[in-house]
Amino acid sequence: MRPLLSRASLVLLAVALAWSAGGDALAQAAKGASGLPLPRFVSLKSKSVNLRIGPSLDYAVAWRYLKPGVPVEIIQEYDNWRRIRDADGTEGWVNQALLSGTRTAVAAPWMRAKGEGVFVNMRRDPSPNSNLVARIQPGVVVKVDQCNGEWCHAEADGTDGWISQGEIWGAYPGEAFK
Repeated sequence: MRPLLSRASLVLLAVALAWSAGGDALAQAAKGASGLPLPRFVSLKSKSVNLRIGPSLDYAVAWRYLKPGVPVEIIQEYDNWRRIRDADGTEGWVNQALLSGTRTAVAAPWMRAKGEGVFVNMRRDPSPNSNLVARIQPGVVVKVDQCNGEWCHAEADGTDGWISQGEIWGAYPGEAFK
């Protein structure tokens, strides 16, 4: 007896159903086992965080972060381990207990190599014509409390203001949050 639908037809039917349901089934695929979206930005909680080559204490330490608040991107989840990527592209595994939901960002890390005289402007309001409140060197970590899709409200060394979202690593293009 021949099956009513081939395997390829079943796959197409599943995709069509997901599409017709508003993409809810497809959106679920972008969530990790924790139920949180993947990828997503978080920061390091501890002042000493081991980056391992695999998701367990049995794996070797590839790198050690020595500063809390560094922004990282969670790209994969396995049990209580998170595969992360930093602003330099380094990837590895850390225990979730060493991560915080506090949002931080790095000011234009891609501009670090350009040397002296290159800055990221922090403005009083979310507008390119707003008054300048600070000039931040590329690579400086800032605390971010909200983004509107174009600008992020940030704080660095006691000064707060707005930075163009395209000039930080720590918020996705167009991402808005409070």
